[in-house]
Amino acid sequence: MDRNLLPALAAFAEVAREGNYTRAAGRIGISPSALSQTIRMLEQQLGVRLLNRSTRSVSLTDDGRKLLSQIEPGLAMISHAVVAVGEAREKPSGEIRLNAPRVVTHHFIEPYLGEFARRYPEVRVELFVDDGLGDIIREGCDAGIRLRESVTDTMVAVPVTPPVSLAVVGSPAYFAANPPPRVFRDLTQHNCLGFRLSGSGAVFRWELTDPLTGEERLFQPAGTFATNNDDVMLNAALQGIGLVMHLDFAVSQHLASGALVRVMEDWCPPFDGFNLYVPSRDQMPAKLRVFVDFLVEKRRQLER
Repeated sequence: MDRNLLPALAAFAEVAREGNYTRAAGRIGISPSALSQTIRMLEQQLGVRLLNRSTRSVSLTDDGRKLLSQIEPGLAMISHAVVAVGEAREKPSGEIRLNAPRVVTHHFIEPYLGEFARRYPEVRVELFVDDGLGDIIREGCDAGIRLRESVTDTMVAVPVTPPVSLAVVGSPAYFAANPPPRVFRDLTQHNCLGFRLSGSGAVFRWELTDPLTGEERLFQPAGTFATNNDDVMLNAALQGIGLVMHLDFAVSQHLASGALVRVMEDWCPPFDGFNLYVPSRDQMPAKLRVFVDFLVEKRRQLER
């Protein structure tokens, strides 16, 4: 089928239903003369007469009745689909596909899944846990969560966590045997454990900022243990093996309990946290809009 015929077929169905060019033209939003021309061109393309016209009314020919009976179900399906898309924009329902790092998932999404599900029971969330820098468009995701510095300028980014900082931590048992580091050069005297990045495979270099000069310094840990799993890395620190660097919110519970001790805090200033990013804010469906608003609400609660 020539898809260019679809508007003309829809116009023909409207005239057939109304039995009048003027009323049908009003419903479509064009002039009666333009509508009449559309129908004439359709008849020419099909090679049949579809309508009998008089000065006062319009009636279907036999060919017109046959065509109408065939196209009406399809036009109805198209109409229902358009309405459903419109409703999806206004009513939160359907599936959201989200790509997020594991540490963010664990601390900022998992704790609120039940609350979100109760608020929006018709929204289905499919979460892809990914510590790399996934391409949400290529992967068919609606949104992603990454550190603000990792989000390209072509994306629309919304902060969903408070500002964060890196934290150098070790266990009390470790510090009982090793004096805490206070400045950058002290780190070379410590067993600094490595975290291997999933994307590049490189061991993460610790990023520190000299509190006196503001100079950024990079330190390459070369301790007796490395892993690509941050939970395993933290467990190694808890067992007194050595020092680790992690995001402050990921170690806050252990700091509060005293299981870990933070050092060199003045070398780890805060920076912009994690952002939810989408390709565009235009025509954002309700399901995604409420999810963004929900995470922003949780971020504001944490900032109080």
